[in-house]
Amino acid sequence: MNHSRSNAGAPREPDLPPYQVVLSETDWGSLETPFGNGEDLPEVLSRLLTPDPRVQVNALSELGEMVGHQNTIYEATAPAAMYVAGILTHPAATTPRPYRNVPIRAALLSWLASTAYDASDEIAGRTEQHFPDFLAPGTIVASFRDLRPMLYRAVSPFLRDSHEDVREAAVIAALAEHRDHLAVHARSILDTSGNGHNQRVAQKALEAWGHDATDSGPFLEGSWDWGPHSDGRSYLEPPF
Repeated sequence: MNHSRSNAGAPREPDLPPYQVVLSETDWGSLETPFGNGEDLPEVLSRLLTPDPRVQVNALSELGEMVGHQNTIYEATAPAAMYVAGILTHPAATTPRPYRNVPIRAALLSWLASTAYDASDEIAGRTEQHFPDFLAPGTIVASFRDLRPMLYRAVSPFLRDSHEDVREAAVIAALAEHRDHLAVHARSILDTSGNGHNQRVAQKALEAWGHDATDSGPFLEGSWDWGPHSDGRSYLEPPF
């Protein structure tokens, strides 16, 4: 078998550690959260693997507040994201969410997408205009951004998932990596999705890559909405 020599000697990017290792070997109590430290996070993260979807979505909602309050990246955000990415293939991720026949995996991917967006080039660049050292090596946000290739590899198997909601959530999560080969997936979301926010994210990505994204139909503008009636962190209400 012939192998290209172009990558010979290139350092191998680290794999995502098993979620069990992330949970057990992270010193959660030493990590900053908006409400103190992360000593309560192992219990919340563990509840994501329960067979009860109501427990799972409540845990995901709590997690969002504990490591992403006010769209901010904290010290505890990175290991929490690694854990969520690590359980995407767990059987518990296939549990149908309440009131809809949509796997919880779609919610996990949407959570990763929202978290990644808080450290995206768009947000980081805007913040750096006011705080020049915002992305200096070793800062919390810079360290989180260093994880993006690892998180992308965990998300990418679901880009062609058989379930539309999972597939679309995976594309939006992966767009944080700004990989040009995602253009075809972004174009599909822009043309066919009923989710206005996802369409906007896809449009911005296509425009950044130099693709024409002006011939799609109108879509609703909005921000990441994780409210009680959204498609985000809280899914307990029926779709009225």
